[in-house]
Amino acid sequence: MNLYSNKQRWKIALYSVALLLVGASLLYSNSIVTKVSDRERDRVRQWADAIKKKVELVQLTNRTFSQLRDKEKAEMEVWIDATKEISKPIAGNFMPDYTLPLKIISNNKDIPVILLDQNRTVSSFINLSIDTSSLRKIYPEISKKALQKKFNDSILKLSDQWRIKNPAFTIEVFEGLFMTYIYNDSRELIRLEKERDSLIQSFNLELIDNESMVPVLLIDQQSDSILATNLAPELLVDSIFKNTVNQLKTINQAIEINFSTEQNSLLLYDDSPELKQLQYFPYIQFIIIFLFILIGYLIFSTFRKAEQNQVWAGMAKETAHQLGTPLSSLMAWIQLLEATGDTDPMILEKMQNDVNRLNTVTDRFSKIGSTTKLDLVNIVDTTRSVMDYLRPRISNKIEFEFLADDESLEVMHNPPLMEWVIENISKNAVDSMEIEGKLTVHVHSSVKWVYIDIIDTGKGIPPKNHATIFQPGYTTKKRGWGLGLSLVKRIITENHFGKVYVLESEVGKGATFRISLPR
Repeated sequence: MNLYSNKQRWKIALYSVALLLVGASLLYSNSIVTKVSDRERDRVRQWADAIKKKVELVQLTNRTFSQLRDKEKAEMEVWIDATKEISKPIAGNFMPDYTLPLKIISNNKDIPVILLDQNRTVSSFINLSIDTSSLRKIYPEISKKALQKKFNDSILKLSDQWRIKNPAFTIEVFEGLFMTYIYNDSRELIRLEKERDSLIQSFNLELIDNESMVPVLLIDQQSDSILATNLAPELLVDSIFKNTVNQLKTINQAIEINFSTEQNSLLLYDDSPELKQLQYFPYIQFIIIFLFILIGYLIFSTFRKAEQNQVWAGMAKETAHQLGTPLSSLMAWIQLLEATGDTDPMILEKMQNDVNRLNTVTDRFSKIGSTTKLDLVNIVDTTRSVMDYLRPRISNKIEFEFLADDESLEVMHNPPLMEWVIENISKNAVDSMEIEGKLTVHVHSSVKWVYIDIIDTGKGIPPKNHATIFQPGYTTKKRGWGLGLSLVKRIITENHFGKVYVLESEVGKGATFRISLPR
């Protein structure tokens, strides 16, 4: 019992140390994953702050752009007023002072203007980016008149495009003569507009191709429409888009980005694929450690079991060998006593029975570790022979009962080894009853199995020990080695391919052992 208890304590201690090591490893791995996750979220927030700054820059540019456009519109109105002033007919001989209007007109060096009459004929233009020389490079073979016509057509197309962006001004120069002034944004304003578009494009590219490769989704809060994203297209299908948005909201806190007072947007983001993979790392690590320990345990357990088999087989064969010499001598002495005729025949019979018993024990030991030959023999006869042997050698206060549902139950087994098994369990049962009690052996069968139930009225076995009693070293006796039931289990499972176990037990009332042999 002490050997088994010490073994169990060592096992518990080793398991505890292993669990502590695994737990420490998992805690450390989880700590690393948490730190990486926090750093990634900080990086996303910093990236979002940078995006906000760019949005603010875009908004500032838009406001500046709008102010410049209003200013150019006001300048254009003043310029047209100055043009109207110098276009008025002179009343009388008084010559008006056109210094200021002419100065205003001459100061327009940047705003392109096209002047059309009421018949959509180009009357004049200033600050255009094209001229006939630039068209000549495109159409080198056409005539001068055709070139002029293409130029006028190009100006008319420009005027139609400019009308969409900026309001045109129509004035009556003379009675019945109307002139229309059409202008476009100045070159400086166009340059600013290009820079603004470049900022917006840069924002979209950074949103979709950010350095951290974090999946992001920018939506309009009012309409839930997608403004920008780098999510997979299958996640944006109408049927699951709402679920995608809700899922992203639960993973990380959304970041508000306002492009303007009219448009409030939400930036939703997910964990990066690398972080998701890293989150599973502790569990993968645990599985690997567990498999490593399991494989190591199985390997060492197999080696230990093989070593035990060799030791036990060697001890058994050596015991059989040591018993062989004195047995031969005893048999010779019995024959000598029989030949003299002076010895009581009953004494010689008893001596012969004991020698035969020793021969049986020697035969049992010699079979341990060897290939066991199984014969189709009546298991009832084998069991009854054991009971007949034990009955005169057990206290009269122990009641014996042998039951067999069928007197001819033939099953493949090795009689000497099976007798050893039944004898061993029966002796343990008698020992557990101490002074008095009842031992019942019941042989019965089912379609696939033959059962031998050994029932006693002894101390019983606690449920927690039902499996451990078959372990080597487990014993409740002060001088026991804990090998008897271990040998029983080995003989039944390894030599007879059967099962042996505690069928039922109650402390203080007894126990039932069952041996199951395949039919």
